[in-house]
Amino acid sequence: MDDRLPRKLAAILYADVAGYSRLTGADEDATHRTLSAYLDLIASTIHIAGGQVMHYAGDAVLARFDAVVDAVCCATDVQFQLATRNADLPDERKVEFRIGVNLGDVIEDRGDIYGDGVNVAARLESLATPGGICISEAVRTALGGKLDLDYESLGEQQVKNIAEPVKAFLIRGIGTKPCTSIKMPASASSDRASIVILPFKNMSSDPENDFFAEGIGEEIMTILGRYGEIVLAARGSAHEVSSETSDPGEAANRLGVNYALSGSVRRAGDRVRIVATLVDGESGRQVWSETYDHVLDDIFEVQDEVAQKIVATLVGKIERADLERSLHKEADLSAYECVLRGRHYFGDWKGGEEDIRRSREMFEKAIELDPRYAAAYSGLASAIHQQCRYGWTDDPDAAADKCIELARKAIELDARDSFAYLVLSSAYWRFKRNFELARSQYEKAVELNPNYYWSYCYGCWFSASYGDLEASIVCGKEAIRRNPLLPDGCLESVGLSEYLAGRYENAIATIGQINQISPYSYACLAASYAQLGQVEDAQKVAAECVDHEGECAKDITDWHRFWNDYVDFRDQAPVQHLIEGLDKAGLVKH
Repeated sequence: MDDRLPRKLAAILYADVAGYSRLTGADEDATHRTLSAYLDLIASTIHIAGGQVMHYAGDAVLARFDAVVDAVCCATDVQFQLATRNADLPDERKVEFRIGVNLGDVIEDRGDIYGDGVNVAARLESLATPGGICISEAVRTALGGKLDLDYESLGEQQVKNIAEPVKAFLIRGIGTKPCTSIKMPASASSDRASIVILPFKNMSSDPENDFFAEGIGEEIMTILGRYGEIVLAARGSAHEVSSETSDPGEAANRLGVNYALSGSVRRAGDRVRIVATLVDGESGRQVWSETYDHVLDDIFEVQDEVAQKIVATLVGKIERADLERSLHKEADLSAYECVLRGRHYFGDWKGGEEDIRRSREMFEKAIELDPRYAAAYSGLASAIHQQCRYGWTDDPDAAADKCIELARKAIELDARDSFAYLVLSSAYWRFKRNFELARSQYEKAVELNPNYYWSYCYGCWFSASYGDLEASIVCGKEAIRRNPLLPDGCLESVGLSEYLAGRYENAIATIGQINQISPYSYACLAASYAQLGQVEDAQKVAAECVDHEGECAKDITDWHRFWNDYVDFRDQAPVQHLIEGLDKAGLVKH
């Protein structure tokens, strides 16, 4: 009987910081901040290239790829981006990585990979120069002439803990240009929305600002890469096509993607203006454009902030444009279009019973069309979550279990589906009252996609229910920072959190931004005014507190149930705090 564990062939990338001990000895805090940012960049680039991060080991990253070309392109793109970021840093603050890439058998077990294939990749990394890449002979042979790269043979190398010598090659010239591979249209391999992020143009008179303009585009691509629903054209292809045409629509068509994002940066003194424009590749029509003005206190903070704001609106704009196109089709929907329609009916957790039923049908159809489409499973889980939460099902316990099962299935198919972790967290919180497990799933969602503003809206609600009010306020502020045009539900959660933290004036200001105020916001607003001693204002608000069924807050007799049905607090201290304010407003019947 063969007791050998099953193995599979994979391309393995191993990256580690060169001279980390020296860097931390010079400035530990600055080094850690830079390292954290660079690890995020590497992880995003791996994701964009189709790889999967298997684990981190301090300052090292291990990833696997199905294709050698993707692994090497990813490695060269990483080194190109890091060289750009390091360019303006003094030598003592530059954080440089060595990267090794190998092709070999690996054992996959419990979300990690093991075996000689991994060990060789780690040894190749140690042979690379800082900022460089070292590959095995197997990788070099598999690449052939597919990539426009220069290789230097190191001959056979005897490396630690590997019995046979390893023939190794260095890749030259990687810090001066991104990887350019054989063009393969993003839309050819996926029916999801696809986009090319074109290099942003420096409109300033000083050519020294070229790096800043390029950094904006790179940061947007890094952040956008965390959204599995959007396929990104490779950086190398983006640079190449931008040198051939200045028309974003034509660039999108040449690369076979749906959209192109272009932009410009103009810097004058301590101010910078950034313009970003999204163009539909098929029609050449401008879908969206925005201008951002900033004071240049810190270049990298400005890059990050602007990129986050662009991405926060960009994802929604792309999905809305795709949805509009899809809604004009009567039949032959793709799985992606079904998911878009499902999300449309779902409506950011705000759909009514009929909307959620139609949402569920769309997600179920998406699964029929593509049984391995993770987003369809997490979408269906979210629809069933709403049916269970609002009593739109005959068997709530079975529906809750089904919700959890589907969210887990989505994660099994795509471990990077951050939305699936959010749904799973909410199911554990709302239906199982397992707050610790809910918290761990939420933290995983934010770790996977720290740029999804809705995660922070949810975190604001959940942290309030958990009793961690400071975390709730932080999440609320982060949601607003990432998306100033928050949906009403997000603003409502922020206002509630501010009230519970005793920041009554802030709560009043936040609730004042809501377009359609719910009974819960009216009640929170009345309590806020009452806590500030403005009882007349509190009573006026209470008189206007009417919900969808025509029930007035001033007629509610069970405020404990009112708030617990809405937020499901872990303990009753926050509820007592709310009732205290409502009592001062004269709304609690004794």
